[in-house]
Amino acid sequence: MGESKLGAKLRLPLKITTISWWDLIHTLGPILLASAAAIWLALHFVRPLPPHTLTMSGGPKGSSFEHFAEKYQAFLATDGIELKIIPSAGSLQNFQRLTEPHSHIDIALVQAGITETAVKGGSTADIVSLGSMFYQPLTVFYRTVLHHGRRGRPMFKLSELTGKRIAIGSEGSGTRLLALALLKGNGIELGGPTQLLNLEGEAARKALLDGQVDAIFLTGDSAPPETIRAMLHARGVAMFTFPQADAYTRRFPYLHELNIPEGAFDLGANLPRKPLIMIAPAVEMMARSDLHPALCDLLIEAAEAVHGRATLLQRMHDFPNPSTYFFPLDTEAARYYKSGDRSLAYRYLPFRFASLVSRIAAVLVPVIIILIPGLRFLPSLYRWRVDSRIHRRYAELMALERESLGALTPERHAELLDKLQEIERSVILRKTPGSHADQIYQLREHIAFVRNNLAHATVRGGDGEQTAQA
Repeated sequence: MGESKLGAKLRLPLKITTISWWDLIHTLGPILLASAAAIWLALHFVRPLPPHTLTMSGGPKGSSFEHFAEKYQAFLATDGIELKIIPSAGSLQNFQRLTEPHSHIDIALVQAGITETAVKGGSTADIVSLGSMFYQPLTVFYRTVLHHGRRGRPMFKLSELTGKRIAIGSEGSGTRLLALALLKGNGIELGGPTQLLNLEGEAARKALLDGQVDAIFLTGDSAPPETIRAMLHARGVAMFTFPQADAYTRRFPYLHELNIPEGAFDLGANLPRKPLIMIAPAVEMMARSDLHPALCDLLIEAAEAVHGRATLLQRMHDFPNPSTYFFPLDTEAARYYKSGDRSLAYRYLPFRFASLVSRIAAVLVPVIIILIPGLRFLPSLYRWRVDSRIHRRYAELMALERESLGALTPERHAELLDKLQEIERSVILRKTPGSHADQIYQLREHIAFVRNNLAHATVRGGDGEQTAQA
């Protein structure tokens, strides 16, 4: 079977086009798919625009919790965010509202140490912390026993209150929960010989001054500096110092040791007359885990403005800080505390516009990283794909030529001719860009060369070996 005969049999036109759309689609397709997947992932993990309103569980009327919530409200309003404040009984109710799925509470201030064991029902899985905001010190006052007009010895351990009358705060209050935890650590529990009374605040202070109770536990708004100063001036009453403060902070990790120098509450009267040691839980800002990241940054920035100044109990910029005691720190809050500022867009642009820019950037990043470099290398990838297809034909041709060097049966010889014809058909029929025409014609010359060798190959027939032309 000669070359002219095969050529006459094929009679196929050579299709050489300016571009091979099939190769272009197969080259460009993966780049577009990868870019689309990257954009989808970016949009999936980037939150939608932040809401216009937030709801916060505040605190009792006139309390520091309510006061701080109102300051947050004013700060957020400058960025167009409306903060709705729902009054509450304090830390415990704030925490309970966060665990209730249909309460619609987004954030709340909660005294550290109130764990999920203090909540009846509800789930804490979706609660995160935005960090500690301020200290809420525990103040304990006790009556001193007078003997012949002299004060009794000071009390240095809470266990010395065993069998006495103690006001520990109302049912469900943060003061009561903390007092019960500390007293239990000293062997004093409900139902024992010690009377644990539900008095708090001004009622507890009056009962102590009137001798109706032997000790009172006060925290937060129940013990402002003015109240402590008045109690230090009262006759027959002493303020408890915590010489075991280090042991308390180790046993109850949410507690902090606070050292109060002499004269801190009244310089003129030098009260206290000796340095005191107080202990204090921190108050954390809790939120639901779906809080928008941009609002997280804004809330911490508000907390810096509200809680960052120096006071009697803290140094400048002690708060807010990333300390948490039971719930994990929000990932966006962790980034803020580490970087010390809002992201670039929120730093220099209005809040709403910055939110839009952040979403656009989330789309542009995969485009810049994947699509633009992919399009840049598209011509090279396109040439590589066409070249690889031609090289595969060369590999088939070389394999066919190697087999033709051996003795062939007439049947196998015919199969090789058919296979060679198929290779040439595929080369001619497959659209190839004009830039590769020289390679195509070189390949066809090599196909003709192999066909000529195959025509002179040794064929093993029934009458012995003979060439294909014999």
